[in-house]
Amino acid sequence: MVGFFRKNVKMPSTSSTLGLLDLYPLKKMAKTAPPENNVLTESEEVFEKAAEVFRVMSAPMRLRIISALCNGEKNVGELLSEIDTTQPNMSQHLNTLYQAGVLGKRREGVQIYYRIINDRVVTLCRAVCVQIASEAN
Repeated sequence: MVGFFRKNVKMPSTSSTLGLLDLYPLKKMAKTAPPENNVLTESEEVFEKAAEVFRVMSAPMRLRIISALCNGEKNVGELLSEIDTTQPNMSQHLNTLYQAGVLGKRREGVQIYYRIINDRVVTLCRAVCVQIASEAN
């Protein structure tokens, strides 16, 4: 299998926990009103950042894209051959992931290649998807 479910991937044991601080960094932050004293506590900031990670990861298409890029960079055409969607829809989701700091990109001629630059998000997505898949069996 490929992507999140590829073989020989060492996953953390279920007894270990992924700390919320492991979700850093994301380029954009959720825009919410700070408390009355205009200062977010450290834990409030962590929860805001965690909520932003989950917002970005809330679309199944984005999870498919991340899974497809787990084994290396690909251009839009290669992603479209693996994922059943339209080119405009793919581009929209790629841009969201890029703006959130999950993906990086480079241009080679007319092709744009995307790659994962935030391995923490991949680890989180993989852990959730593997857990759900194992519970289904």
